[in-house]
Amino acid sequence: MSGHILIVEDDEQIARVIQLELEYEGFQTSTAYNGRDALAVIEKEAVDLVLLDVMIPELNGMEVLRRIRSINESLIIIMLTARNSVFDKVSGLDAGANDYMTKPFEIEELLARIRSHLRFHVKQAEENVLSIRHVTIYPNTREAFANDKAVELTPREYDLLLYLALNKNHALERAQILNEVWGYDYFGDTNVVDVYIRYLRKKLHHTEAAPLIQTVRSVGYMIKD
Repeated sequence: MSGHILIVEDDEQIARVIQLELEYEGFQTSTAYNGRDALAVIEKEAVDLVLLDVMIPELNGMEVLRRIRSINESLIIIMLTARNSVFDKVSGLDAGANDYMTKPFEIEELLARIRSHLRFHVKQAEENVLSIRHVTIYPNTREAFANDKAVELTPREYDLLLYLALNKNHALERAQILNEVWGYDYFGDTNVVDVYIRYLRKKLHHTEAAPLIQTVRSVGYMIKD
């Protein structure tokens, strides 16, 4: 698998180890040691994925994340940090990160997550238009329409809708949805999926008579065409 990965890490030794491992796996890499340099690289170069440390100088990782998301909603961002509290994870993910890894981590796990996110991203790009009943999804522009009217979705709502659509007619477990859409192993209550399903149903004009997103008892959810 190929792709251009930006490593944003102020510890040069850690950055170098990650860089060598990624290049060995066939990835192109760039490195930035502070937040401002990271934004400069993203502005000038075509980057597929960012490994973003939270505690970096000049602009911290959370501020860099917010600035990236203000101009690019689709760039894959994996946060790297020594903080492992649920609050920190939720803060990063709610701010728009695709995934969150705590240090120290095994390089094999990092590589696996990178490959998983890139595969999902490529699959999105390959699917130019997804039409399921009254809903149409445009992965390249991250737009969704219901009954030919644009639907305003948050980044997380869109990712959830797209994941369900790409796996239409398959019952998906809540834990599976969490891992693929939220991008991390969730150890708390899985009802966050239920909450976002309710958001989607409301925005997509859900009706009990002909539900687009169906509840699969004791399993999770499914979009059925």
